[in-house]
Parts: sequence; C-alpha cells; structure tokens
Amino acid sequence: MKIVTIIFATCSNIFFGQVKSDSLDMRKRDVENYAHTVHQPTYKKLIIPTALIGFGVISLNSDALKNLNRSTQYEIGEHQPKHIKLDNYTQYLPAALVYGYHIVGLKGKHNLKERTIIYGTSQLISAAIVLPLKHLVKEERPDGSNHLSFPSGHTTTAFSSAHFLFREYQDENIWLAISGYPIAIFTGVYRTLNDKHWVGDVVAGAGFGILSTELAYWLFPSVNKLFNKKESKTTTIIYPVLEPKSIGAGFVLNF
Repeated sequence: MKIVTIIFATCSNIFFGQVKSDSLDMRKRDVENYAHTVHQPTYKKLIIPTALIGFGVISLNSDALKNLNRSTQYEIGEHQPKHIKLDNYTQYLPAALVYGYHIVGLKGKHNLKERTIIYGTSQLISAAIVLPLKHLVKEERPDGSNHLSFPSGHTTTAFSSAHFLFREYQDENIWLAISGYPIAIFTGVYRTLNDKHWVGDVVAGAGFGILSTELAYWLFPSVNKLFNKKESKTTTIIYPVLEPKSIGAGFVLNF
C-alpha cells in the first residue's frame, strides 16, 4: 500500500510539475510577444512626426509660412509678454514625471533601468539630429542673437520627454500617459513668446522629439544587450509542488 501511495504521489508531482512547466512557457511566450509588440517599428507611428517635421522644413522656404512666422512675431512684439526662463526646466518635466510615477508605485512598461536606457537613447538621437541641423540650416533667431534657430532644441527635448511618458503609460493609464503633452506645448509656445524661435522651428522640434523617442523604443532590444551580460542558454527552475496529500518538487530545464 505504501509503495502504491509513493508511486501515486510521484506521478501526481510529475503531472502537476509538467502543468506548471507548460504554464511558465506560456507566460514566457506572452511576455516575449508583448515586448515584440512594444518595440516593433510601425510606419503609422511615423505619420505625426513626419507631418510636423515637414511643416517645419517647408516653413523655411514657403512665403506663406514665412508670413505666418513674421505675423506671429509681430503680435508677440505688440503685446510684449514678459520673458521667463521656465521653459528651460519644463522641457525635462514630462520625463521627471515618469520617474515620479515609478517612485509612488505606478509601474509602466519597463523597469527603472530599462526606461533610463530608453530615455538616454532618445536624447542621444535627438542631439545627433538637432545640433547638426542648427549649424547646417543657420536660420537666424527672431531676436537676432545667433543663426541657430531651426529646429527648436528645447521643444525637441520637451516632446521627446512627453512621448516617453506616453509610451510608458499608454496601456496603464491614458490620462497619465498624455499628461506630458500640455507641458511640452507650453515649452514650445514659450520659445516663441521668448522671441527665441519661429513657429516653424517649434513645430519641427516637436516632430523630431517624437521621432527620437520612437527610434529609441525600436532600438531598445539591441541597445539593452550592450548593458547586460550574456545570459546562459540553459535555465534551471526547481519549485515546490504542494497537494493535499503529497509534497514534491517540479523541475524545469530550458536549453
């Protein structure tokens, strides 16, 4: 009788161990599929940034858009708003919110290390785009201080930060996800009110910012490998199996 009981307990442990092994495999596949979807490039995500960048580029040579730039500057000069430097700080605020939400326990798509890699990558990409363009285009600023007006670097940073916030929380809480865009718009508007940029510079900067973040998410699987040690190809998992009348262990070996 004891032999039969031992055989039954062993068989039940093997059975439930196999079920849990299959469950782990399914969860692993679900995680991999989700990660693939998050980082998979799609052309639809390029529509908005391409349109914004296109508007900015056309504004450099279009008489109609140049008139819009001049009329906007004229209206700003008429009302003479007080120049503030708050836009120097608000450009980073959406990204700060991502880390703030993390601190209070609101989890996004990635952990702290991963989102830092993504945000850092987006800033490197935006800098690699914006800085050379400023020196190539050489558009004079509205206040005449220099010829580095196009595109707006502050607006690029603001929208890359806002889109970073959106991508992290769009599936968790849509209101949290979009909360960075009003801040980014504020930053862009004040770049014109401070007489530092034309409208076209700001619109293009918004497009480059969104594009930089999208590229950072697409590149993340490759970039992340540079920050992690090479993982072993073999994974061993041992876990307890507790049933009403038996105690055993499950064993999973992935090659």
